[in-house]
Amino acid sequence: MSALKLTIDGMEITAEESSTILQEARNAGIKIPTLCYHERLNPIVSCGMCMVEISGHEEPVQACATPVVEGMEVVTNSDRLLRMRRESLKRLLMHHALDCPVCDKAGECRLQDLVFEYGIKADEYHAPEKRQDVVYATTLIKHWPDRCVLCLRCVTACREIKGACALEVEETEGTRRIVGIPDRCVHCGECLQLCPVGALTENLSPKKGRAFLVKKVPTTCTYCGCGCQMELRVLDNQVVDVKGRNDPGVNEASLCVKGRFGYEFVSSDQRLTKPLIKKNGKFEEADWDQALRLVARKFNQIKKENGADAIGGFASARCTNEDNYLFQKFMRAVIGTNNVDHCARL
Repeated sequence: MSALKLTIDGMEITAEESSTILQEARNAGIKIPTLCYHERLNPIVSCGMCMVEISGHEEPVQACATPVVEGMEVVTNSDRLLRMRRESLKRLLMHHALDCPVCDKAGECRLQDLVFEYGIKADEYHAPEKRQDVVYATTLIKHWPDRCVLCLRCVTACREIKGACALEVEETEGTRRIVGIPDRCVHCGECLQLCPVGALTENLSPKKGRAFLVKKVPTTCTYCGCGCQMELRVLDNQVVDVKGRNDPGVNEASLCVKGRFGYEFVSSDQRLTKPLIKKNGKFEEADWDQALRLVARKFNQIKKENGADAIGGFASARCTNEDNYLFQKFMRAVIGTNNVDHCARL
């Protein structure tokens, strides 16, 4: 793949010919505002925020979808572009409810950040007066039609990342809106993860926390051995939300329905917090030293009386591959048996 040279805001850049203006600008540390663009999706070109000027072109172009060309001269900031971006924001706000103080997304809303950055005032546009009812897109996700700006991230993510095609754009009487197809939905929450505003919100936790109030804890999902990376949002020592981590890990920020929504067990009062040892037919709490000594004594007794093959090991699909590897190594090298099985076989 050959390289080419172009200039962006007077900076000379060497780029790959398959790249776009937006990608090369970001690589060079040059900021171009976006709303609908996401690096995991093909360009959507719905928001009009990433417009740039190219020398020799009469009209500005979308930086997210315009390939770089040898000798191209790009300008990312001008009075003309500023006016266009402000107008784009005002068009979006004409269909967006003014409920930032009570919106779940406040504090990490891309639209809110852009409105503040470009200094849009409430008297510059007219927000809708007629409110639409909140829709339960699934039992786990709320859809707030008033907040939707039709960036189409959710539709594109559902189609391109998950392949479910459970969302589509419906047009009636000149009005466009996002509608769901319940039979196709796998409840993964990919749409929720990529929505840049508060149009899609989590409907599981009764307790909510602003992004700047919660503690963000990176961890690994416990539901299978894939090792998906996730971020727990914790408030008052309780998990209130789960996000896929935006890093190039095994899952690239995607999660399944269990990983994203199956977190209530963490705070369950039915969880065991101490080992239990059965005495006189009843379980009694013990400390770890007592429990491990008992297990070691029983293993040695069984091996001495009946041989190592009288012992079998049962691994868990909820452990990581590394944990399961160590478990089978323990059974074979320490206990001395090949009797190892896995719960995923059931």
